[in-house]
Amino acid sequence: MSGLAEVPARSTLRDYAAESARPLVCLAFIAPLLVVYELGGLLLGPHALRNGADSWLRLTLESIGFGQYFLLPILTCGLLLGWHHMRQDTWRFDVGTLSVMFLESTLCAFALFGLAHLHHACLARVPAVITPDPAEGALLVTASRLVAYCGAGIYEELLFRLMLLPAVAGLCQLVGLSRRSSWLTSIVATSLFFSAAHYHGFTVAGYAFDWYSFSFRFAAGLAFSALFVLRGFGIVVGTHAIYDILVELL
Repeated sequence: MSGLAEVPARSTLRDYAAESARPLVCLAFIAPLLVVYELGGLLLGPHALRNGADSWLRLTLESIGFGQYFLLPILTCGLLLGWHHMRQDTWRFDVGTLSVMFLESTLCAFALFGLAHLHHACLARVPAVITPDPAEGALLVTASRLVAYCGAGIYEELLFRLMLLPAVAGLCQLVGLSRRSSWLTSIVATSLFFSAAHYHGFTVAGYAFDWYSFSFRFAAGLAFSALFVLRGFGIVVGTHAIYDILVELL
C-alpha cells in the first residue's frame, strides 16, 4: 500500500547465527567483560587473580619488550578489528543481538553446569571444599575471583580457541590430513592442552593434578571448541565466563 513503510521480515535463526559470529559484534559483546577484568585487576592490586593464559600472553609480550599493562587488551581488540577488516564487514549491527547472545551464553553455561554435575555423578567423587582465608576477607576473595573469571573467559578462549585451534588445524592440513580430520585433531589436542594448563608445571598458581578434574576440563575444552567452531568467539567467551561465575555463586 502506498505511503506505508514496508514491514521488515523477522530475522531468522540463521541470520542471528551469522550476525552473532561477526568479529565486530563479538568485540562489542566481550567489551564489558574486558573492562571489568582489566580495571578490576588494577583496583584489586595484589589481590587480583590472573589465569595462566593471561600470564603467558603478558610474559610473551614482555619478553619482546612490550610490558605495558593495557597492551594485551588493546591487542585483543585490534585482533578482532583486524579480522573484521579482513572480512570487509559492515560497521553497523543490531544492538539487540547482544542481548540474545547473553541469553544464549547463559543457556550454554547452565548446560555445561549440568554436564559438571553429571560428570560428578558418574565418577562418584566428592569435590574438595575450598575455604577462603578469613584474614583476606570473604567478600574480597569472592570479588577477586569473579573479576578473574571475566578474564578467564576472554584470554583462555583467545589463546586456546581463537589462536591455537585454527593454527593447529592449519598445521594438520599441511601434513596431509583432510580438513575435517584436521579440525577434529586440533579440537582434541587443544582441549588436552587447555585442561593441562590449569595444573602445576604449566602455571605457577596452578592446581595439583588429579584425573577427575583433568577429565572434566578436557570435556569442557571439547565443549568450548565446538561452541567456537559452530557459534563463534563471542558466544564461547560469554559461556566460559558465565559458567565460571555460576560455579562461584552456586
